[in-house]
Amino acid sequence: MAKKSVGAFDVPTIFFGGGTPSLIPSSDIARVIRKVREEFNLEPGAEITLEANPDTLSASYLDELVAAGITRISLGMQSAVPHVLAALDRTHNPENVIKACKLVKDSGIEHLSVDLIYGVPGESIEDWKTTYESALSLPIDHISAYALIVETGTKLAARVKRGELIIPPDDETAEKYLIFDEAALQSGFNWYELSNWAKPGGECRHNIAYWNGSRWWGVGPGAHSYFAGKRWWNVKHPNAYQNALAIGNSPEASSELLSEANKRDEFVMLQIRMSEGISLSDLTEEELAKVTKYRDSGHIEGANWDTGHLVLSRTGRLIADRIVREMLV
Repeated sequence: MAKKSVGAFDVPTIFFGGGTPSLIPSSDIARVIRKVREEFNLEPGAEITLEANPDTLSASYLDELVAAGITRISLGMQSAVPHVLAALDRTHNPENVIKACKLVKDSGIEHLSVDLIYGVPGESIEDWKTTYESALSLPIDHISAYALIVETGTKLAARVKRGELIIPPDDETAEKYLIFDEAALQSGFNWYELSNWAKPGGECRHNIAYWNGSRWWGVGPGAHSYFAGKRWWNVKHPNAYQNALAIGNSPEASSELLSEANKRDEFVMLQIRMSEGISLSDLTEEELAKVTKYRDSGHIEGANWDTGHLVLSRTGRLIADRIVREMLV
């Protein structure tokens, strides 16, 4: 269906995202990659990532993934502290992350990342230090660290609403970001996007494509896509998704066409998250006037500003959304 829509195309990256795609048999992972290769030009050296729960990996499974073409594994570590994992309703044993990392490296898969979550109810500063120090000691070249967002309708949201769990104050969560960023830098990880750090060459090419406004085709229930100025998303229920495909219909639930103004706003919103920042020549005089105060306050790097780029400082990254809102409103 994608081939019929977009025609011949070079594919530089594939990303098997969660849920828990490592529950899928390796033969099915291989079938998807093989089909992409048959229908499109899968570029030599393409980055192919699989997200994984540490409990689901075995040496034989990883060997099969390597044979299928997987080049990158992203482990859902989240925390190294059992009571924090319990608050997140995660079931894995922190020790299994260490074992999973060894299995991945022994398999020969080149790139390995872990995902962390901070700002979890009941998580102290010391708990967070335990988590990131454990992560930084692993044989990885990439870390994603996200502040917890409590989504309405989730089990966690219900527990917070009942008062069973207390969300840490914003100042504490900000402090957690700052101390982690410094520790990551000291361990050889450079930030290249607000929530992502990598050793040289370890950056996630697939996610960079999102942030740079490139095109992608999402496969699966609820998956989003973007191509030729159109964004669309699939029906969320697996049965509805399957039924649509079974009769040859698109599983698309709805869509939107982005205006040039929409695209421009999204360019600013996404590009400001990157370590390269935004060229000042891409901003209007009005926008420059609005953000000059943040250069003066130290939230925007002065040296980069002087060479023609808006790059957020470490403290500026904490208020990126505020800066973008002020620029674009």
